[in-house]
Amino acid sequence: MGLSQWSSSPPSSSFFIHAFILLWWCGLLVTSVVGGNNETDRLALLEFKAKITHDPLQLLSSWNDSIHFCQWRGVTCGRRHQRVIVLDLLQFSELVGSISPHVGSIPPSFGNLSSLEVFAADSNNLGGSIPHSFGQLTKLTTFYVQLNRLSGRIPPSIFNLSLLQMFFVGGNQIQGHLPLDIGITLPNIKSLSIVANQFTGPIPISISNASNLKDLELANNKLRGRVPSLEKLYRVSVFTIFYNELGNGGANDLSFLCSLTNATYLRLVLIQVNNFGGELPECIVNFSTTLTELVLSNNKISGNIPIGIGNLTNLVVLAMENNKLSGHIPFEIEKLQKLQYLALSANNFFGNIPSSLGNLTILTDLYLDHNNLQGSIPLSLVKCENMIYLDLSENNLNGTISYQVIGLSFSAISLYLSANKFTGVLPAEVENLKNLENLDISGNMLFGKIPTSLGSCVKLEYLAMGSNFFQGVIPSSLESLRGLQLLDLSKNNFSGNIPKFLESFIFLKLLNLSYNNFEGEVPTNGVFKNISATVIKGNSKLCGGMPKFDLPVCKYNKPKKRKLTLSLKLIISILCGLFGITLVISFLLLFSFKRKRRESILNNSQNLLLNVSYQSLLKATDAFSSTNLIGVGSFGSVYRGILGHDRCIVAVKVLNLLHHGASKSFIAECEALRNIRHRNLVKVLTVCSGVDYQGHDFKALVYEFMTNGSLDEWLHPISRTNEVLEEQKNLNLLQRLNIAIDVANALEYLHYHCHAPIVHCDLKPSNVLLDDEMIGHVGDFGLARFLLEATECHANQSSSIGLRGTIGYAPPEYGLGNEVSTCGDVYSYGILLLEMFTGKRPTDNIFKDNLNLHDFVKGALPERVINVVDPIILWEREGMETRTNDTHIQNRIGSPKILECLILIFGIGVSCSMESPRERMNMIDAVAQLHLIREKLLRTRIRGERVI
Repeated sequence: MGLSQWSSSPPSSSFFIHAFILLWWCGLLVTSVVGGNNETDRLALLEFKAKITHDPLQLLSSWNDSIHFCQWRGVTCGRRHQRVIVLDLLQFSELVGSISPHVGSIPPSFGNLSSLEVFAADSNNLGGSIPHSFGQLTKLTTFYVQLNRLSGRIPPSIFNLSLLQMFFVGGNQIQGHLPLDIGITLPNIKSLSIVANQFTGPIPISISNASNLKDLELANNKLRGRVPSLEKLYRVSVFTIFYNELGNGGANDLSFLCSLTNATYLRLVLIQVNNFGGELPECIVNFSTTLTELVLSNNKISGNIPIGIGNLTNLVVLAMENNKLSGHIPFEIEKLQKLQYLALSANNFFGNIPSSLGNLTILTDLYLDHNNLQGSIPLSLVKCENMIYLDLSENNLNGTISYQVIGLSFSAISLYLSANKFTGVLPAEVENLKNLENLDISGNMLFGKIPTSLGSCVKLEYLAMGSNFFQGVIPSSLESLRGLQLLDLSKNNFSGNIPKFLESFIFLKLLNLSYNNFEGEVPTNGVFKNISATVIKGNSKLCGGMPKFDLPVCKYNKPKKRKLTLSLKLIISILCGLFGITLVISFLLLFSFKRKRRESILNNSQNLLLNVSYQSLLKATDAFSSTNLIGVGSFGSVYRGILGHDRCIVAVKVLNLLHHGASKSFIAECEALRNIRHRNLVKVLTVCSGVDYQGHDFKALVYEFMTNGSLDEWLHPISRTNEVLEEQKNLNLLQRLNIAIDVANALEYLHYHCHAPIVHCDLKPSNVLLDDEMIGHVGDFGLARFLLEATECHANQSSSIGLRGTIGYAPPEYGLGNEVSTCGDVYSYGILLLEMFTGKRPTDNIFKDNLNLHDFVKGALPERVINVVDPIILWEREGMETRTNDTHIQNRIGSPKILECLILIFGIGVSCSMESPRERMNMIDAVAQLHLIREKLLRTRIRGERVI
């Protein structure tokens, strides 16, 4: 049952077995531990099997008398008495059955399990209270009951379990105080989470004695008072106390922050929505450089942002909005090169917007609204290519809205510039903002006409231009903005008729045309039927419309028809003919020029500037030693090398020229990479074409070395003997989404922004490389193809090229002999996206009998999305080491909004990997939607919705 259903529907008799199943699942199993014999264990297991109604993978087929029940799948017995101690069905999440009626609460009899070390019953629909008998479990180390409906108080005796390390009760309705001596009675506690409950009272001073704490999550309760010193919590990584009533608005409210400078592993500090007052302490600049999120929003904090804020070089999120901060925004903020989210809204900042913000090139969200900032918008923001939300409204900014800013190269979704003092015209370059959904430039001193190019922003939903000096008519090009929900053109000097096309805007909820110079008849359909949704007052020359507008009846003057003379018609016909001939000739010349240029590129591709020799590459790779071998591809091998006097680390791809097609691959890769530049494409440094010491032809490409290897190595790490899980390569949810966006950006560039569209033809995880900042780069263009123009996605363009790409990732139309197209890359990207978030290769053994990765995910959407998510994402907790026995399946996706993000991601993957090319999403739309999902995910974390 999904989390969103728990709060509105009663317990269901149907359930998905998706968590660590404890012995009490069938009720009968309690007896098998407390008393009885191993025969009762066998009968209890068979009773459990009998309640399973759907076992598609035949996982319980081994549960029969042919083998001892201790050898049944998922069953673990104790060595001493051959008794069942654990039933673990975590990995078998497709079982469906009915839940025993003995579970509507937690049975008190569990207190008799004196050897119990781990109790995990999270993400269920359990009610009632935590039994007092649990205080008897002296060996208990782990207690997980989050995301249930538990109420009442926690029995005091539980806080005396000195071996307790993990304590998670978040997402319930538990009340009461935390014991004053909790830091003393729980000396081994590592993770303490009570988020999203109804705890009251203060945070105990003794908490600082729990020096083993790594995660202290007290958010979303009703805690009050001062936060004590945390100076002994050297190991703490996650500290969250947001959504409480802490602090009293006094000068010393934030003194506890200075005590956190001792925490060398600190990663998250989230204290938003409390009553903290006083000045922001200078000591925050001494936080550990491991800090990634610092959120102080919605308090009463005053003072300046310390200049040393640039010391926190790993910050991804910095949010201080809705406080009383003042002074200048420090120039040194440019040092936060990993910053993606910066929110300083609703404070008292003044001075200019620092031009150094333009150096934050991966910034996606910038909120500086509701301050007293002056000056113009710095042109340096053009460098923020990943920006999707920019809010500068309610300031004292002036100057023009330059075409460089309005035509920003980032894929802006929301641009808010209202309530400032901008002058000049709205530049025609607004058409470059293809993904723009919200544009608010109201309350300025802008003039001129609405640029016709605004009609290119077809995704607009909110367009506010009121309270300016705009003039002229509403251009017909705005008819393409059919998604508008709000259109405000009030208090300007617009004239002419109100366009009839506004009647067809079915999503329009508010149309404000008041206080202009519009004239003529008011339309009567669509939004104009609703007088509360249409504001037209202050236009004295309007007539007609709905009766409730109380306008005068329109008087029509029928114009006389004029006939064109025969001679005029003849002149027009001749001109049209000449124009047509000219157009045809121009087209032929352009086609000929493109063809010659393509032939020139092909002929010259082997004449690239060669800067390295065979000898230098031999030396750089230690004679192509196997110890330097980092990958083997279709047409050659890749080695790690140290090149030249500057000791530059490079990747050297040596072509196996004996392999058919290797030389052609070399030419194709040179051709593709020589004229393209993008931050998400692997950079080729140089090439080598010559002979080796045996006189054989030798060809190699030298690339920028990618420290973190390929995406494939991270998605499918090779397990090693005695290797702990923390040492393996794992990607969390946000990292995967960031890499997915990187790859999508690269494909969008290749398909739409090169001098000729380029089709990669072999997109897969092993061809996506990660640099030291985990930024994705698409490589291996050995199969790439240039297109003379963007091809339509038809499935009947025959070709004799044979299969291009890799089985599982190549689109089905290539196997039928169809010509390559950008839609083929889209299919490969869709499969890659599904692989990234399911952890399953398209060639996985489970995909047989007409089941493939696409159908596997599509069949689970949306209700059963949890069944297809990569278990590593489910196990991973931000800021905590991954635990192999961690069974709380929704601790990473406890928020319904994060579940929604996963559903949307899978939806894009399914849409991109449709069998029919015509039905696939294009990369422009995929990039825009992925940016929206990342924004939703970041907002979910910032606002405290990461409940668990």
